[in-house]
Amino acid sequence: MMADTSGRATATVATAHASRYLQQLCKHWSHKFKVECDAEQGMVELGAGVLRMRAKPDMLEVDLEVTDAEALPRVKQVVAEHLDRFAFREAPLPFVWS
Repeated sequence: MMADTSGRATATVATAHASRYLQQLCKHWSHKFKVECDAEQGMVELGAGVLRMRAKPDMLEVDLEVTDAEALPRVKQVVAEHLDRFAFREAPLPFVWS
């Protein structure tokens, strides 16, 4: 039996602009990945796994699941860097990963 090498991380990001950032990131990545998005939630099928986001009034919830646990730190960094780019007025955003 093969060992499970997948990885998962969740984060909450305090911001009053969660919906805006979620939609900007989905639109940005829609030319490269399969994306489903509305004002409250978004899903991006990254090459390394799946990113799910939910906008709340005061935070963005981020759920990241990758197929290779060794890739998790890098994918977390890529997601954070992209969101910070859209949130340049308040960047760096306070990611609290678990």
